[in-house]
Amino acid sequence: MNSVKLAFTSALDLAQLIRDRTVSPLELTQLYLDRIETYNPQLGSFFFVAAEMALEDAKEKTEQLSNTSDLNSLPPFFGVPTAIKDLNSVSGMPVSYGVAVLKQNVVNHDDGVTTRMKQAGFIILGKTATSQLGSFPYTEPPNFPPARNPWHLDYTPGGSSGGAAAAVAAGLCPIAQGSDGGGSVRGPAACCGLVGIKPARGRVSHAPVGDYQSGISSNGPLGRTVADAAALLDVMSGYTMGDPYWLPSPEIPFLEATKEDPTSLKIAFCDHIPPFTDSEAIVKETVYKTAQLLESLGHSLEMKSPSVGSLIEPFVKVWQSGIAASGLPSTVLSPLNNWLKEQTVNAGEYLQAVHRLQIFSRQLVVFFDQFDVLLLPVYLHQPIKVGEWAHLSPQETLEKIMNWIAPCPAFNASGLPAMTLPMDQDNNGLPVCVQLVGKPADELTLIRLASQLEKANNFLLPIPSSVNH
Repeated sequence: MNSVKLAFTSALDLAQLIRDRTVSPLELTQLYLDRIETYNPQLGSFFFVAAEMALEDAKEKTEQLSNTSDLNSLPPFFGVPTAIKDLNSVSGMPVSYGVAVLKQNVVNHDDGVTTRMKQAGFIILGKTATSQLGSFPYTEPPNFPPARNPWHLDYTPGGSSGGAAAAVAAGLCPIAQGSDGGGSVRGPAACCGLVGIKPARGRVSHAPVGDYQSGISSNGPLGRTVADAAALLDVMSGYTMGDPYWLPSPEIPFLEATKEDPTSLKIAFCDHIPPFTDSEAIVKETVYKTAQLLESLGHSLEMKSPSVGSLIEPFVKVWQSGIAASGLPSTVLSPLNNWLKEQTVNAGEYLQAVHRLQIFSRQLVVFFDQFDVLLLPVYLHQPIKVGEWAHLSPQETLEKIMNWIAPCPAFNASGLPAMTLPMDQDNNGLPVCVQLVGKPADELTLIRLASQLEKANNFLLPIPSSVNH
């Protein structure tokens, strides 16, 4: 197998190649580090590359592999390289949150999701790029190189997990962790043609601390296949003592669900989400094609959409409160984050906003009494160009953001599980994806359905030409 093909092999298949001793953890790690060295300067997908730490870990795992007789005793992703978003901590590595003055902010602890991924056998190559404080759906924090889309370098890979999505799409790592507080896994997955899962609230722990925005955010996987993403969700999931909310374990592992077709489902679909009235033609077309494919698979489809009008104002208040909660001075923040921080929200207004989100969430969950799944766009139009909104005022930028990401935040507010699935490509070579949303705590149905769609669509994105050598 040549090096490019190996770099784009699924994470589960790489784990099996390691178990078969066809390739070693050290060989794989060096392969990805070489690709990072070659392509990261143009992609901006990594803020920090932990080459020495990764190679040391890979050497230890390669030696362990040679001395292990019971290969089934190895953890599921033993020796497979990955990356952690730079909003999350990895001991011995910096965590900057996309704030330039924190580039050297080395921490001495792991976040809970990092611990689980290390226990699964992953080798961590470094920290992937994020928008500043994870605030925006593009990844262009001041004094960092902008992250770019491997499918077309003029365009954004999305945000705030833009670096993670670009890295996986470019074959700089086979799978990665991201986080999603308003579409920040699903959006980058859509921009880069990946499977991204925002789990149900409480599925993945925020240990050792918590979240700052009343449960709207969750860590989630980014992979090139449904099976890879499901398997990483298995790794990430689980209660940690002290978590403020949690879910019981699913009845079967998420990876096992990819091997099962769902029963006939009642599926709602829409090409936009009120009060936002329109979406780009290719986005609409892809939703309708997906709906037709689902009908051909025996599911019942009805065109119907919830409204998110009552969500907008309280969601923005909770979102901007997270910027104030960072405690960072205005001098280190981007103009848009500064402006959001200055739109003062007092404690009473914050609690009122949380209360309104809870009321909205109850109304939205009632929608899923009638349906098993909702099919809709991820974003209302295709990726913007890098720097496209840089000349706009903060108010204008916020309006642009809201009119792009509109189909995502409702499912952060409600804690419903949602995922992105690539279905096509547009005339710029950029992927086109759809979003699937499920009932409370029902990732299993989503994963079964996404796996069925993945097989039926038989759509395999090629390797991006910008990184195909």
